[in-house]
Amino acid sequence: MRILVLGVGNLLLSDEAVGVRIVEALARRYRFTPAIDILDGGTSGMELLETLSGRDHLIVADAVLAGHAPGAVVVLRDDEVPAFLTQKLSPHQLGLADALMALRLLDAFPRRLTLVGVEPQALTMRIGLTDCVARAVEPALGQVIAALEQSGVTVSARDASDAPPGADAGPFSRPDDNDPFDKGDTHAAV
Repeated sequence: MRILVLGVGNLLLSDEAVGVRIVEALARRYRFTPAIDILDGGTSGMELLETLSGRDHLIVADAVLAGHAPGAVVVLRDDEVPAFLTQKLSPHQLGLADALMALRLLDAFPRRLTLVGVEPQALTMRIGLTDCVARAVEPALGQVIAALEQSGVTVSARDASDAPPGADAGPFSRPDDNDPFDKGDTHAAV
């Protein structure tokens, strides 16, 4: 089975990074049988065409503007996803929508497509998720795991002995609150 979990987003725009943070947590905390592919797609679009091609299931984690309260988790499936991605949140979503349309034209569209989105609170130039979106990472991660299980993937928690490299890097959702560079401010404290 060819399954890809793709996290997309811009790490420099606060809550726009939530999709990347979801896939980081997934790779760090879980094992999968059979094996799946997990990719931080960043802000890529058409560059992912070959990677997305012919998947049995493509699961995309991203920030989405769906008109819900900040931190709300939204799940869309199959034909709902390309239409939704044309609503511009950021340039990468348009690129991803173009890639999905190209896959359809090439007869390489994923057999199943799931979008797990989180409504952002802030899209300002700042590294780190807002508190409400950081709290939404767990429920969104649960939706990604549910989609994997619906595709027949067994998801099990890693223990400390089989943690992937870099798993001890610390919290993924919020930078250190004492970091002078993380105040939405372009001036460092000296």
